[in-house]
Amino acid sequence: MRTSGLIIFLLATLPLCAYGQSYNYNDSIARYWQQYKNDFLTDAHSPLTAEDTAYLRFYPTNAAYSITTHFTRTPDSKPFTMLTHSGARKNYSEYGYATFKIKGTPCTLHIYQAIDLIKKDSKYNDYLFIPFTDETNYKETFGGGRYLDLSTKEIHGDELVIDFNKCYNPYCAFKGGYACPIPPKENDLSIGIEAGEKLFGKEVKE
Repeated sequence: MRTSGLIIFLLATLPLCAYGQSYNYNDSIARYWQQYKNDFLTDAHSPLTAEDTAYLRFYPTNAAYSITTHFTRTPDSKPFTMLTHSGARKNYSEYGYATFKIKGTPCTLHIYQAIDLIKKDSKYNDYLFIPFTDETNYKETFGGGRYLDLSTKEIHGDELVIDFNKCYNPYCAFKGGYACPIPPKENDLSIGIEAGEKLFGKEVKE
């Protein structure tokens, strides 16, 4: 997950997108990835330099991977710790889960809130986090899985749009030593998600 300007950008623009204001979809995804690249240059803990951003790679935008899912809230879920690539653990709670189909395959993704992040800054009260793995891992995408950022404001009744064109790599995909959450087994998808960020096009720094 990212605690950078991308999340602020996402949360600030969500209502506009959620209510279907007119905009070009491909352009909106291009702006999303440009903001993503810019964040590496302003984050003091960034694993990448400006030169490195030239090696960021993405699948072509595919609107078929922007999916309206059925959302189920789980208000009684108990907090738990999620293991990270550094061996540290971070505190999360499940906010709910989304069910949907991709290419006819039924899928479920569990959606979390970062307890420690909310305690640190209330501006993240609406922030939701989906770490997941899929069949592209170790082949075309990072073996440790990818992430999606969402907001509670995107949930309308029992519907939630999940746009895999916006799934991105954790910092651990670029350099070792970061406490990147490892996607829980319950978020292991049995199909390939050919959308969003691909493997970094340069040797990973240890």
